[in-house]
Amino acid sequence: MAEIRDPYETLGVSKDASAAEIKKAYRRLSKKYHPDLNKEPGAEAKFKEVNEAYEILSNPQKKAQFDQYGSTGGQQGFGGNYQSGGFGDFGGSGFEDIFSSFFGGGGGSSRNPNAPRQGRDLQYEMDLTFEEAVFGKKTSIQYTREALCKTCGGSGAKKGTSPETCSHCGGSGYMRVKRATPLGQVVTQQECEYCQGKGKIIKEKCSTCHGSGHVQEKHEVEVSIPAGVEDGNQMRLQGQGEAGENGGPYGDLYIVFNVASSDIFKRDGAKIYFNLPISFVQAALGDEVDVKTVHGDVKMKIPAGTQTGTVFRLRGKGAPYLRGKGTGDEEVTVEVETPKSLNQKQKEALKSFAEASGEKVRGEESLFDRLKKHTKR
Repeated sequence: MAEIRDPYETLGVSKDASAAEIKKAYRRLSKKYHPDLNKEPGAEAKFKEVNEAYEILSNPQKKAQFDQYGSTGGQQGFGGNYQSGGFGDFGGSGFEDIFSSFFGGGGGSSRNPNAPRQGRDLQYEMDLTFEEAVFGKKTSIQYTREALCKTCGGSGAKKGTSPETCSHCGGSGYMRVKRATPLGQVVTQQECEYCQGKGKIIKEKCSTCHGSGHVQEKHEVEVSIPAGVEDGNQMRLQGQGEAGENGGPYGDLYIVFNVASSDIFKRDGAKIYFNLPISFVQAALGDEVDVKTVHGDVKMKIPAGTQTGTVFRLRGKGAPYLRGKGTGDEEVTVEVETPKSLNQKQKEALKSFAEASGEKVRGEESLFDRLKKHTKR
């Protein structure tokens, strides 16, 4: 069996690295050693080694096998490639192949390695302003993805050639292996070490993708963001993910929206909230004021005697319903502002108002009152 280099060491990641970290390392190294970009001696061999390492670590089954046995071809730590003898005659033939069906060596079905498989899904984070989320917009985005190699059409074989069915596993991608145990001979099913479970062998690899069938590409796509999206919402673009295997479709692209907050408005779904400061006089006598909305300023009447905290509703001045028809409302909360500094004339006017209302206000003394007190001493 051919020796397998440590894929973690090849990609420069730890054994507890996440799938995203593994993929990031692979992309960086595959770009660094790609023969089209790196003409140094040994770059092509390094590129191949990086691809083989990623092929192991990106496949949960192969990764688990390597983590346990140090190989993707079988259980080297227990019995190795033992085929017969040893404990095979322990206790007579009654135990022969007794555990076969429990270890996948019986008549159980396996997945077809040549069946079409959809490509991986991708995620893209998009930043939006408050207004862009409310009204939507059309834009284009660019990102890197794995696409089908145009030279070989995704087969991985040199132009004019085709992959051949693996003669060792007959195209199934799996082989039956017998191991001796104290209870008899155990037949297990494991991934074919010659074709790495693909069922096919590429004798002459494509010079562009080096047998992977995929290449890294910068992809651009037009996006129509619907009006009414909110922070954390996501949108699926079918077929804009990574290329599939064996003629399978491309995966999908999920766009996650990060919506910025507004300095003026607050939003909950289709409803928008706005705080409107008004003066004491406007609240007492009533007024018609300009109110900001996401659709522009509108006129709103303030009835005489309005109290602070009163809520007014502007129908249809909110955000569009994302999954429905129509537009939400804007709720305007009135905040009556108390003046912080008054001139003498304003103070006298308020005192007169208080006296007319029968109120006795103990506010700041006037200059006249202070002088009066001073002369009595």
